[in-house]
Amino acid sequence: MNEMEFDPSKAYAEQLDKADVLARFRSEFYLQEGSIYLDGNSLGLLSKRSERSVLTLLDSWREFAIDGWSEGAHPWFYLSETLAKTLAPLVGAAPEEVIVTGSTTTNLHQLVATFYQPQGQRTKIVADELTFPSDIYALQSQLRLHSLDPASHLVRVQSRDGMTLEEDDIIAAMTPDVSLVVLPSVLYRSGQLLDMQRLTKAAHERNILIGFDLAHSIGALPHALSEWDVDFAFWCNYKYLNSGPGSVAGLYVNRKHFGLTPGLTGWFSANKSIQFDMDHTLVTAEDAGAFQIGTPHILSTAPLIGSLELFS
Repeated sequence: MNEMEFDPSKAYAEQLDKADVLARFRSEFYLQEGSIYLDGNSLGLLSKRSERSVLTLLDSWREFAIDGWSEGAHPWFYLSETLAKTLAPLVGAAPEEVIVTGSTTTNLHQLVATFYQPQGQRTKIVADELTFPSDIYALQSQLRLHSLDPASHLVRVQSRDGMTLEEDDIIAAMTPDVSLVVLPSVLYRSGQLLDMQRLTKAAHERNILIGFDLAHSIGALPHALSEWDVDFAFWCNYKYLNSGPGSVAGLYVNRKHFGLTPGLTGWFSANKSIQFDMDHTLVTAEDAGAFQIGTPHILSTAPLIGSLELFS
């Protein structure tokens, strides 16, 4: 059959199913009877591996109690770093540039609190009018923390058609008064994929830092964040990575920024080799682990162990 023709027959559909290299993964998930699930862009389905990994960590809690931090199949103390090793290839980064922590929005707060340092005329943040509302709310609140009015300091690139963005318009918004750019990798309204490499290059040519929200691309598309020299990125793990509602998120920090004091710090920002010295002078981790804040949410991280097995 000519590749431009379309055969609507059931037989041809079944033929395509048999040839689908991803078909073997179907049996890995709990499917809803009588429905075709197309909501993975919002919440991925429960995999049998994720179910098992949750039960495994519950067993560790039951069997080891507090010693679960250092015992069991998945010791909790290093769980965030362990999972980062599996996540790193999905964003095109070194393991030490990635950490599993927080939520999409709290990680955005952390990263903006770190990288947004308004000085002189460089006080503005560039975003876009089509991005997910939570990102805008976070950027507005970060501006207010600097006593700056979001109405005049948050630049939202306008869409020409209400669905997509012109990258030339984004680059045109990178003016000398801009300090930071925060954009989605994929626009959730249309599925448009932005050229992160091009936009990063344009930002850096103008001495502007840039980060991306990967919520709608991680697990679905390849990334090369380190190669593209992206400054930072953040994402949720419950969409295409199928780690469950409200599961722990992730972030990336380019190694060139290691040693920068995080804007928000806490107990788990510390270098783990001396974390239990209990000194009131914080010595941060030497990698992306420094951008953790509090104790990791172990049971909300548990499904990610199983779901990432499907990618590795």
